[in-house]
Amino acid sequence: MTNKNLNYYMNLPYSIIIKRVNDESGRYYFADILELDGCHSHGNTPEEAYKNVHEAMEGWLKTKLDFGDPIPEPKEEYSGRINLRMPKSLHQKLAIQAEMEGVSLNQYMIYKLSQ
Repeated sequence: MTNKNLNYYMNLPYSIIIKRVNDESGRYYFADILELDGCHSHGNTPEEAYKNVHEAMEGWLKTKLDFGDPIPEPKEEYSGRINLRMPKSLHQKLAIQAEMEGVSLNQYMIYKLSQ
């Protein structure tokens, strides 16, 4: 087993999402690390949110390492394939809509998911 330390995890290509938020608190930017559940931060600018989420990530990782908890690593490759189960009624509805649009069910589902 390799000894994975803080530096190892800090240098992995985690997925960071930054989005602008306007709510009762005002306007700010929220940053979230998708693979690290509960690891997020915010800032007044996208750059500040990015910097702050890296600080939050360091603390999050240190805590997990201290307690010996598992730390998820980012997946770097995706096949583009998923197996999906759905109710028969939804399958029927999507198939009918795809046929009406003149496209395959697969193409129609990709279109709907991308909206």
